[in-house]
Amino acid sequence: MKKFGVTTFSLFSCGIFILALGVSLTILSQLGASPFDALLVGLSKNVGLTVGSWEVLIAILLIGCNSCLSRHRPEILGMVTALITGLGIDLWIFLLKDLIEPKLWISKLSFLGLGLILIGLGTSIYLHANFAPIPVDRLTLVLQTITGLNILFTRTIIYLFFLIAAIIFNGPIGIGTLLTVCLGGLTLNYFMPLTQKTLNLLIKTSGHT
Repeated sequence: MKKFGVTTFSLFSCGIFILALGVSLTILSQLGASPFDALLVGLSKNVGLTVGSWEVLIAILLIGCNSCLSRHRPEILGMVTALITGLGIDLWIFLLKDLIEPKLWISKLSFLGLGLILIGLGTSIYLHANFAPIPVDRLTLVLQTITGLNILFTRTIIYLFFLIAAIIFNGPIGIGTLLTVCLGGLTLNYFMPLTQKTLNLLIKTSGHT
């Protein structure tokens, strides 16, 4: 999947689009966002700038971290992915904030659950497109390689780290955050092989056309 084409780039864009929507839904569910997104919201509320802007700023730090851990040159293309994701999150929040104001627990849980599913699905799609992961997702893959653990464990470790940071910056921590820590890695681990098969099939099919 190193060969880029229309199909690969379309899947990459689709994955980012789905991911950004999922993140926005978890934030708007009012039950608590993922540790990383809770940190972004906390920084936005207490320091300034938009959630998407902090996505890009933290991405710069993580690119440096990933470069040191993997002993490779900084993955500058990761900034492009982070920028697109940040813009997508800000756009979805702007479009949905007046439409999604869940007041009942069932509606809050519904938006949260849908958001978690979309995050796992979107992340797995764009990762398999093999364009350039968001730096935090590259960190997941780097730690997986270093430790030999699967994505479930490495993702959970990263979530716990950002959970502490989100608490420090008074981010929106709640039951949704706990569910993300417990289910986020599992969801991604579930979708990764499914999207792998789908992507391979689509690339194979497009190669015959």
